[in-house]
Amino acid sequence: MGTGTSKDADGVAHDESDDRDGSLDQAGGQLYVSLKMENYKLNGKIIPHVYGSVPLVGSWDPCKALSMERESASMWELSFVVPPNHETLDFKFLLKPKYGSAPCVIEEGAHRVLSRGALQGESRLAVFRNGEETLEHKIFIKADQVSPFDLAASWRAYQENLRPSTVRGIPDVSINSAPIAGAENGSSASLELDLEHYLVPAPSTSANSGMVYAANNAENPRFTITDAAWYNSYSFKDASISSDRPPTYKGIEVVIPDPSKAYPGTGMVDSKSVGTFSPLQRQDSHRGLFVDRGVGSPRLPKSPSSSTFTFDLKHEAATKNLMPAAAGAVAAAAVADQMLGPKEDKHLAIVLVGLPARGKTFTAAKLTRYLRWLGHNTKHFNVGKYRRIKHGTIQNADFFRGDNPEGVEARNEVAALAMEDMIAWMQEGGQVGIFDATNSTRERRNMLMKMAEGNCKIIFLETLCNDKRIIERNIRLKIQQSPDYSEQPDFEAGYEDFKSRLDNYEKVYEPVEEGSYIKMIDMVSGNGGQIQVNNISGYLPGRIVFFLVNMHLTPRPILLTRHGESRYNVRSRIGGDSLLSDTGEIYSKKLSNFVEKRLKSEKAASIWTSTLQRTILTAGPIVGFPKIQWRALDEINSGVCDGMTYEEIKRNMPEEYESRKKDKLRYRYPRGESYLDVIQRLEPVIIELERQRAPVVVISHQAVLRALYAYFADRPLKEIPHIEMPLHTIIEIQMGVTGVQEKRYKLMD
Repeated sequence: MGTGTSKDADGVAHDESDDRDGSLDQAGGQLYVSLKMENYKLNGKIIPHVYGSVPLVGSWDPCKALSMERESASMWELSFVVPPNHETLDFKFLLKPKYGSAPCVIEEGAHRVLSRGALQGESRLAVFRNGEETLEHKIFIKADQVSPFDLAASWRAYQENLRPSTVRGIPDVSINSAPIAGAENGSSASLELDLEHYLVPAPSTSANSGMVYAANNAENPRFTITDAAWYNSYSFKDASISSDRPPTYKGIEVVIPDPSKAYPGTGMVDSKSVGTFSPLQRQDSHRGLFVDRGVGSPRLPKSPSSSTFTFDLKHEAATKNLMPAAAGAVAAAAVADQMLGPKEDKHLAIVLVGLPARGKTFTAAKLTRYLRWLGHNTKHFNVGKYRRIKHGTIQNADFFRGDNPEGVEARNEVAALAMEDMIAWMQEGGQVGIFDATNSTRERRNMLMKMAEGNCKIIFLETLCNDKRIIERNIRLKIQQSPDYSEQPDFEAGYEDFKSRLDNYEKVYEPVEEGSYIKMIDMVSGNGGQIQVNNISGYLPGRIVFFLVNMHLTPRPILLTRHGESRYNVRSRIGGDSLLSDTGEIYSKKLSNFVEKRLKSEKAASIWTSTLQRTILTAGPIVGFPKIQWRALDEINSGVCDGMTYEEIKRNMPEEYESRKKDKLRYRYPRGESYLDVIQRLEPVIIELERQRAPVVVISHQAVLRALYAYFADRPLKEIPHIEMPLHTIIEIQMGVTGVQEKRYKLMD
C-alpha cells in the first residue's frame, strides 16, 4: 500500500507515482503524508514548523504554525492524514525559537504545493536566511495510502491504551479474605461435579517424566557389540592398549590411564587439570587460566596488531554449534567466557559423586532439564545404563564389592565408555555433560580427570544425605523402578540385595577433596542442609550452584493457566492490556471454585499473576490465598505490532510476518521481544517455583506459559513457540521425588 519515493540531485525525496490520480479515488483510502526536514546543524533551541492553507493549517499566520516533532538527532517530522482527492495544500517551512520572542525565519522561495500526495513543481532544499547566515535543510515527503479500517483500528487501540487500568488500585501483593461482591453468577460459574470430571488427556509429549525411571531418559551408549568385546580385552591395570582394536574410537584417542600409576605417590592427578593452582602458578599464569568457564561461542583470539577480535576460521566448522541458543545474560556470559577461558573450558562436565540412593540421578535429570531450557546443549550420561547394556541387569551385590577385581574392572570399563562417549559428543558441539555414577573412589575420579585433560572442565557434584528416612524411601523407590530389579519378583529379596550393595559401596567410599567441586549435604529434604563449593567461578558454574541451592524434593502441585478470554482474544489481536470478555469473567469464577476445591486441604498456597489486568481480573474471585504480581509473567512484548492481528501484520508488515514464520523461537518483534528473551526473564520464576514448598497457581499468558511448561516437560527449545496452550484449561504439574507428572482440567470450551 505504500508508495515509492526517490531523491533528486538536491537530496529532496518526492513521490514518483505518476498514475495515482485514478487509483487513489478507486481505492477509497486515505493518504498518510509525512513531511520530514533534515539538518545536523539544528539544535533543540530552534524548532522547525509548517504553516499554510486549509486543510493543513488554515492560516498563514506564523503564530499558528504547526510544530514538527524530533524523530532523531538530525530529523524532524510532521505527519497527517488527508483524503486522496484533498484540496491542494500550499505550505512553507519556518524556524521558530523554542524560547524567547525572537522573530521566526521563513524559508526562501515560492510556496510548496502538495496535490494528491505528490509534490508539484521542482523539488528543492529548504533555504533559510537570517542576516548573513544561510541554512539549508533536506526535505523528504512521502505519502502512503491507508484504509479507513486501519485508521479506525489504530485509533481504537490508541483510545484503549489511554483508558485507565481497572486494577491500578490493587497492590502487587494482596489477599481477598472474603468473596468479591457479585462474584457468584449462578450455575454457569459453579463446578457442581467432582474435579475428575473435567480431566482431559494430556498430550503425548506431556511432562509425565515421573512415569519413567530417570536413568532410562539418559543418553544411549554409542558402543557396539564389537566395542564391548574390545573393552573386555583391555586391562585397567595395564597401560597398553590391546592390539585387537585400533587406537581411535569415534575420532578420539582411547587412552584410559591407570590412576594409581599416573602420579606415583600422590594418588592424585596434576592439579592443573582440574583448575587448581599454587600461589606461584596464580602469579605467573594468564588470568584466564584459573577462571572456570561455562560454554558458548568459539574463543575470539585478540590480534596483536589490532584491538578487534577475530575468529580462527579453521575451527569455525567444529565450533559453530557451541553458542547456546539463548539471549541476554546467558549469551553475553558465553561470549565473555570463550574470549577469556582456556580451550578445555569451552566444555563443562558435571561429574556426580555419591552413594546409591542419595538422589544423584534425580539431581542429574533436573540439572540437565534446567540447562537445556536455558539454551545450553546438555546431555545426561548414566553409567548404570551402560553397565546394564554391557553386562545385563541381573548383577547381585557381589558385583559391587570393592575387593572383587573383576567387578571393579567391569565397572571402570563402562565408566570409561560413558566418559569417552561424552567427550566425543562434546567434540561434535556438545556443551555440558552430566556424568551420572557413584564415582565413589579417588581412583575412579582420577581416571576421569585424566581422560578429561584438554577436552573439558570437570566439576564434581557430591550428594551427601544423613537422613535415614529419605534414604529408606529412595531405596524402596529404587527397587520399584530400577531396571536392576525389574526381573526380581520378590520385593524383600531385592531390598536385601540392594542394602548389601550399599554396604559394599560404603566400605570404600572416599569423599571428594580434590579439584573443583560442589557438595550438597542434606539438601534434598528441603529443611535446610548446606552446600559447599571449592574452586568454582564463572557464569555457568555460578548458575548451577544457585539452581542447586533452591532445589528440593518436597511434593507440591503447580497449576498453570492462561487468563480468561479477553476482549483482544475475541478480536484476534495480540498484546495489549484489555479487559476480560463475558466468557473470560465466567472462567475467572470457575477457576476460583476449582482452586478452592483443589487446594482446600493445603495449609498454604499462593497465586501468581502478571501485571496485566486480564490476569489480575482472572485471579480476582479467588479468596484466602495471597496474590503476587510478577512483571516477569507479562505476555511477550510484541513491540510495534502490539494491538494488531496477524492478518494485519501480514498485510502491512509482510517481511516481519515472514521472518516470524521462519523462526518463531528467535524472531524478535520490532521494539519487542523474542521467545528467547522471554525465557531469560523467566529464569527467576523457575528458580522460585523450584524453591517453593507449597502449591502455586500461575495465571499468565500463552507465550509465557509455553516457556514455563517446556521447562517442566523437558521440551526442546525449538518446540516452545508451537506448544498448545488453550484458554480455560488448567495444567497441573506435580513436583516430587518421582519426577514430574501432569494432569489437565478443561473447565470451559
